[in-house]
Amino acid sequence: MSNIFCSSIGKKLIMSLSGLFLVVFLLLHVSVNLTALFSRSAYKAACEFMDTNIFIQVMVPVLALGFAIHILYSIIITLRNQKARPVKYSVSNRTEASSWASKNMFVLGVIVFGFLALHLTHFWAKMQLQHFLGKEGKDSYELLVTLFSQWYYCVIYIIWIIALYFHISHGFWSAFQSLGVNNSTWIPRLQLIAKIYAILVALGFISIPVYFFLGLNQ
Repeated sequence: MSNIFCSSIGKKLIMSLSGLFLVVFLLLHVSVNLTALFSRSAYKAACEFMDTNIFIQVMVPVLALGFAIHILYSIIITLRNQKARPVKYSVSNRTEASSWASKNMFVLGVIVFGFLALHLTHFWAKMQLQHFLGKEGKDSYELLVTLFSQWYYCVIYIIWIIALYFHISHGFWSAFQSLGVNNSTWIPRLQLIAKIYAILVALGFISIPVYFFLGLNQ
């Protein structure tokens, strides 16, 4: 069993499954964040639900672990591919494989991870982490207002989401391809679904800093 996960196929399988974890995590995260566009009370209620619901409390660490595994294996695969013949987890479709996103999946992943670390220091570390330590965390809504009133943070955030868009628009469908869904019927469908999903998630995330920077919450 350990030999399977150490093989090239095994690593691609882990990358694909953990990448799908990221897809679910992003959908959950953007759904919660979009409640801030309705009202302060709606967003705070959503955050409280996330903090107290036992299913969410179990689900979020599992999804986060899948994300961490995805990052770890992407680094391992990239470093090993630099020493040997490149083996990517996107294959048969030559047009898509030659796209900019498919050629820069690792670079895009590094950008996403870098901005994610910055984002976590501004939100997670000041809210959920403080609750875990038994301290009173920052007001979640006020954090949104404060950070997204700064133009440079909005620009950084939007760049992060654009990189995320390119990463998941390619990674979403190629993950299914690595799992064996590799035929002329389903690949175009999955590519379309991936594009729609990536657009909706990106627009959802980007709408939040735009909303607060323009002062539409007032």
